[in-house]
Amino acid sequence: MRLLHTSDWHLGRSFHGVGTLQAQRIFIDDLEKTVREQEVDVVLVAGDVYDRALPGVDVVALFDEALERLTGAGAQVVVSSGNHDSATRLGFGGRILERGGVHLRTRLEDIARPILFPLGDDGAELAVYGLPYLEPRLVADALGAEAPTHTSVTRAALDLVRADLAHRRSAGKVLSLVMAHTFASGGITSESERDLSVGGVGAVPLDLFESFDYAALGHLHGQQRLAPNVRYSGSPLPYSFSESNQSKGAWLVEISADGLGEVSAVQWPGHRELAVLTGELDELLADPRHEWATSAYCHITLTDVERPAQAMERLRSRFPATLVLVFEPAGDRESAVQTYSQRIAQASDDVEVCCGFLDHVRSRSASDAERAVITSTLEAVRSAQVEL
Repeated sequence: MRLLHTSDWHLGRSFHGVGTLQAQRIFIDDLEKTVREQEVDVVLVAGDVYDRALPGVDVVALFDEALERLTGAGAQVVVSSGNHDSATRLGFGGRILERGGVHLRTRLEDIARPILFPLGDDGAELAVYGLPYLEPRLVADALGAEAPTHTSVTRAALDLVRADLAHRRSAGKVLSLVMAHTFASGGITSESERDLSVGGVGAVPLDLFESFDYAALGHLHGQQRLAPNVRYSGSPLPYSFSESNQSKGAWLVEISADGLGEVSAVQWPGHRELAVLTGELDELLADPRHEWATSAYCHITLTDVERPAQAMERLRSRFPATLVLVFEPAGDRESAVQTYSQRIAQASDDVEVCCGFLDHVRSRSASDAERAVITSTLEAVRSAQVEL
């Protein structure tokens, strides 16, 4: 049978203030197309369906549409909750949805209750276990974990899974697949994931998953292979500029009664390219090498010694979708320009004090026109004081 391992849809998320719902609709189109073309039997969603616990009405409607389209394409869907989801809300109606081929795993009580899929005609089965996101402080006691840590609660949950597997395997051949939303050792992070720990490292040992035929992990947004049977699908769209060089997609997983077969990457084109550019303003505006970025979402770092006036407006004349602008002057500006305290100490008059402050707060010297305004304003103030 064929399974499509996805995760971290983050429906409803924005990208630096820009809504992504239209891009996510395109992703759903690509997802359905993949299911039909590859004859996928089961779609796995390993957590973070939504970006927030209370998604908007249009966001919920998109997920509803996705489930209808995927099941209409002939696939069953298994969904586990992530740290961005409200497990209770996501799990609503789970018992009814299961009759239609949508299996929700959002409750601790269901950790050791697998979804069973037949593998061929010899009675072998694939048991899919969906672990909801396990917040250590909230679930440690219920799971009987040794300590309220990510490692302890994950180990306790997987012990329940292994116990159920042992019972089932005593009656026949059962292969295993576990879904978990966690940070496994060896995974590469990006800026758009919410930290799964408070006050410490939240990574869990990779060997917790080694006994399963396949571990479909979620949380990290880059598509990664930690072991032949342990992988992150990554998010279907980039949600930070740190993901600009990542390929986005899913894993197509083949499993038979003989075990794990081929696992191949499925990649979906992005809605819009991401560009991370660095340089001086005039160079960025003139260099033809940057022409490809004129239609991309841009993160631009300016290295001009002095902060250019109207930098964002000028950049958007060439790169209209510039979303992030950072100033990092090349070299040490303080070696070329006196510090504010030095200028105050050496200022010969009030004009120099004001110009020094202006330079200090915006990293650009006062222009002749600005110096003239400051001079005339100070003279007006002095004249008013004299008249009083």
